[in-house]
Amino acid sequence: MSERFRPAHADAPWARALLAASAVLVAIVMLVLPLAAVFAEALRRGLPVAIGAILDEDSLAAIRLTLIVAAITVPVNLAGGIAAAWAVAKCDFPGKRVLVTLIELPFSVSPVIAGLTFVLIFGAQGWLGPWLQARDIQVIFAVPGLVLATIFVTFPFVARTVMPLMQEQGRDEEEAAATLGASGFQIFSRVTLPNVKWALLSGVLLCNARAMGEFGAVSVVSGHIRGETNTMPLHVEILYNEYQFAGAFAVAALLALLGLVTLAAKTMLDHAAGRRAGGAA
Repeated sequence: MSERFRPAHADAPWARALLAASAVLVAIVMLVLPLAAVFAEALRRGLPVAIGAILDEDSLAAIRLTLIVAAITVPVNLAGGIAAAWAVAKCDFPGKRVLVTLIELPFSVSPVIAGLTFVLIFGAQGWLGPWLQARDIQVIFAVPGLVLATIFVTFPFVARTVMPLMQEQGRDEEEAAATLGASGFQIFSRVTLPNVKWALLSGVLLCNARAMGEFGAVSVVSGHIRGETNTMPLHVEILYNEYQFAGAFAVAALLALLGLVTLAAKTMLDHAAGRRAGGAA
């Protein structure tokens, strides 16, 4: 076998061990230690103090708003992501590459710029501002603005998770079902969806985690109104800037815990999907 194309498993054991140890070390230094520091700081003054900070009225309002925004964002992006992935993977039409680029746009645009765009469109001096004010509709500095900004930032997660799997599976099964007289909904619910359900659930979890942790775009459109438009990340920033470190780290620890629960759920889904794939093979 050519030395140029030697597989990774042919490397010396010490080289593989060194590579694995380096990866573990980087993960510990860059990921585990910062999270451990957040939890340690949150509990430094005792568990009752941390719980009291979380049960504070403003903290509860931030938690409630974060859950509301995520509860609206995830179903919207679930429907939009499935539709976008289906269109790209199963259909041929002019502008298909443009659609793929638009799906990936939030990955390349700063969330702050996204927030400013919504201010430009829906703000009091924006393009639609006078029309909205005349009808007493408030988007910016209100929940609708937070939802719109979060939807924009998190839109690619479901679509980009499901799209490669749909493309890999091709169109043969759907075309066979259509030949047998199945309707579009029957094809999707009985053929396409069962094949991508694990990837779809994984994308939903990633979308939910990002929705709860989004800061940049939400910060621009929120107005930082305490108890009304502050999500958990914004509330952490306010508490930290006011030198209320116990409260800031307590809420940050809760937000990190929600992220870890999401990660654990995603890992379990990936494991279950792998076992099912192995059983099917």
